[in-house]
Amino acid sequence: MKKRILILGAGFGGLELSTMLSEAFGDGIEVTLIDKNDSFYFGFSKLDVMFGLDNPDKVRLPYKKFVKPGVRLLRETISRVDPVAKRVTTDHGTHEADFLVIALGADYDFAATPGMSEATEFYTLEGATRLGEMLRSFTQGRVLVAVGGAPFKCPPAPSEAALMMHEYLVTRGIRSACEITLILPLEAPTPPSPETSRALLAAFAERDITFVADREMRFVDTQRREVTLDDGRVFPYDLFLGVPAIRAPKMLEESGMTEDGYVPVKPRTLETRFPDVYAVGDCARQGTPKAGIFAEGAARAVGKALMARLRNEEVPVTHEGKGVCYIEFGGGRVGRVDVDFFSDPEGPTGTYHEPSVAMRADKEHFGSSRRARWFGL
Repeated sequence: MKKRILILGAGFGGLELSTMLSEAFGDGIEVTLIDKNDSFYFGFSKLDVMFGLDNPDKVRLPYKKFVKPGVRLLRETISRVDPVAKRVTTDHGTHEADFLVIALGADYDFAATPGMSEATEFYTLEGATRLGEMLRSFTQGRVLVAVGGAPFKCPPAPSEAALMMHEYLVTRGIRSACEITLILPLEAPTPPSPETSRALLAAFAERDITFVADREMRFVDTQRREVTLDDGRVFPYDLFLGVPAIRAPKMLEESGMTEDGYVPVKPRTLETRFPDVYAVGDCARQGTPKAGIFAEGAARAVGKALMARLRNEEVPVTHEGKGVCYIEFGGGRVGRVDVDFFSDPEGPTGTYHEPSVAMRADKEHFGSSRRARWFGL
């Protein structure tokens, strides 16, 4: 009888893991991949959409293009997860497996910040599209980029938004009539890499972007157009770019899988406390940032472990905790930081690569290679 592997979530983690298993076993195993959406898009594309550099319809990669031997991709909404029985209930029925991998990502918790559900944000494609439309008629005033709490998805994105906003306003000839403020719940823009943080701080200073460190927004008043921080300070705005708080999907909490909002795992193996159940990516407390590249790396580690187990080989410990983050500095220049969270016992380290136009090709290859690998496009 074929082994059954059930993967929940078709993001970076789910797409990479199911691709690996298909390449290794083809129709020799049964892989079921479940996601409630009809398409995938890269997180960095939201900034491109907001600033009119891309079209929301063009950045979507339809799941119907994801065709792999031995893999079924089902569009279903998950309502219950039983990690003991490795059984999942959806709006279409029940699925059981020999191995269960949770790769559901994190949900935006708008309720965690009062007023955020009525505010503008750029972390969903719909929100980025809405802000893009608002930007076309924006001519002057205070632009505020603020984060609802840590951890948050795609750590460089708020800094990128501020820098790209500067370039956008300069191009339109209205930068002198505008103020830009960035508020982060971090002591530095990129804590694992002091060199990257220094470069970003220098870029903020050069562009007259106000940076407020180690603070998070506690309340958004959309009527008065004000954001209140955790230290009581109030920042008025004319255009608000919010970053909502996150948490693991509610059904994982209801299943008894979470602690303090996320699924605990062994960082090196991604194993949960339930036998034959793994968790990768933003839904898990895996010791790395909430970003797609780290979900992909964790999925590769789980893929190697599952391949070894199915072949009755020694199971390797392969999660390296490494990732690459590209940072838009504006002017067509892209920087990069290579981050390593596990190798140094003293803590995470990062290697900074200065922004350049040449690095843009590197970033574009990052997207195109995965688009080709996963969707054949």
